[in-house]
Amino acid sequence: MARAASARRYARAAFEIARERDGLEQWRQDLDDMAAALEEPVLLAYLESPKVPFADKEAILRRRLEGADPLVLNLAFLLTLKGRLGIAGDIAATYRRLVDEHRGIAHVEVTTAVSLDDEERAKVIGRLGGITGQEVVLSERVDPTIIGGLVSRVGDRLIDGSTRSRLAALKESLLRQNGGGAMTRA
Repeated sequence: MARAASARRYARAAFEIARERDGLEQWRQDLDDMAAALEEPVLLAYLESPKVPFADKEAILRRRLEGADPLVLNLAFLLTLKGRLGIAGDIAATYRRLVDEHRGIAHVEVTTAVSLDDEERAKVIGRLGGITGQEVVLSERVDPTIIGGLVSRVGDRLIDGSTRSRLAALKESLLRQNGGGAMTRA
């Protein structure tokens, strides 16, 4: 949780700087490059080692991120100093999401009981686009336990139209109508 919150703070700050400087795409590329470089286990271990002087870490980062915006390089230095290099990928991913939101693009995760065909996918995208008022980029997951229907996650918002949740709601309703006791037959 703290890791995600920290990544969001850094990504939000990066987004604001990039937007003010009209450099959204350059920052996207630079943050992606930083994240990719820091995914290399050997490099990450070296940069995280307390035995390695910061000047050596700085030199490596300057070479690996050559051509990056100086402020992105400063971010890499700051993450190194704070021992937070492990969140670089989360920062880049959150930054990409912020840029997409800024451009009116919503990333939606849809869970269905079976895979969607092209026609169903187009209908889901159209419907979710109408709900969000944004262009929708869909990522799909299959989970047979939802029985039918679909569950959509748009940011922090969950839209549960699964058969499993409808059955649970029906059961709850029937139990309430019956006073919570055992169901009787007529």
